Amino acid sequence: MSDFFNNYLNIKKIWRDKREYREQMARVEALPEDYQYVFKKIQAHTWMFAGGSGLDMMDVHYGLIDLFESGAASGKPVLEVTGSDVAAFCDELLRNATTYTQNWRDKLNRDIAKKVGGGR
Repeated sequence: MSDFFNNYLNIKKIWRDKREYREQMARVEALPEDYQYVFKKIQAHTWMFAGGSGLDMMDVHYGLIDLFESGAASGKPVLEVTGSDVAAFCDELLRNATTYTQNWRDKLNRDIAKKVGGGR
């Protein structure tokens, strides 16, 4: 129960997280317009899959900002950074994040193992 209070009801932590988010979004606003557009589209897409508290997704987004800043500084077009299949790029970003789809997969396997037996 203390984890719940530390992660979800800790006002100081919430303020710190909000401040950090605003700082990161200011970095996005400093990117070229194409990078901003693609970042916001990726951000909206990946949030659909956020699981748990969503903090894993914030790490994904902050890493994406770093990548985009580097690409923009090198003068690369944004699709040279992501590739033309941006949806596949998003799948790769989500590979190590806690997502609802992973939660659903885990639940499916757990339920079946419980009913049918996972030891076989």
